Amino acid sequence: MTSLENKIAVVTGAAGVLGEAVVRRFVAQGIKVVMSDINGSHLSDLHSELGDATMPLVFDVSDDNAASKACEKIRENWGAPDILVNNAGILSNNKVAETSVEEWRRVMSINLDGAFYMSRELLPAMKSKKWGRIINICSLAAKTGGITAGTAYTTSKGGMTALTFSLAREAAADGVTVNGISPAYINTPMVMEQLSEAQRQELLNSIPVKRFCEGDEVAHVVSFLTSPMSGFITGEVIDINGGLHLD
Repeated sequence: MTSLENKIAVVTGAAGVLGEAVVRRFVAQGIKVVMSDINGSHLSDLHSELGDATMPLVFDVSDDNAASKACEKIRENWGAPDILVNNAGILSNNKVAETSVEEWRRVMSINLDGAFYMSRELLPAMKSKKWGRIINICSLAAKTGGITAGTAYTTSKGGMTALTFSLAREAAADGVTVNGISPAYINTPMVMEQLSEAQRQELLNSIPVKRFCEGDEVAHVVSFLTSPMSGFITGEVIDINGGLHLD
């Protein structure tokens, strides 16, 4: 089995609660982590705390040119990454009639296009090394049609799920696994601030475990899917929803 120590990971959306949890878990495992986000100040704080095992990289994943330049910088400084966690995303709760064309395109560009750009940049080297991991942060919304999530967000995460399947099929013979994680209602500002108190209470009553998901719980599953012992799992989308949706 392949050791993860000194492997190179890229985590997009690293300044958020979930991204930070993944970064911290990777560093604890001896993995070097490129932390990508548009929030440069928090990346700097994380880098100061976690040290040379991390590389802060500020760019917009929805810009294909910026993503290409960022990946080239990673290769120049650290070499070709072994692990990619496509976590960057924004939430929209607007249903179809309230969703503007601009909002639709913005949500798609960040949530789906960004994952495509990063995968296109980094997958070829993983395939050539005959080892790699891509983990896409999908969403329960893609399976349910969005309980509270809006049309653009739900559709973007459906696209992310399909991207997971497509890349998994393509890369399996080259030693690269591609999997997704579909969380529901992670306890993050992005999710909680877009819900009213009444919505939060209604959801808590609907979730069988009677609480929201924590970022560390998702990071644990990311770590599992990264492990060499998960090498026979690919094209899978793992639910983390506290029993809210069973299939």
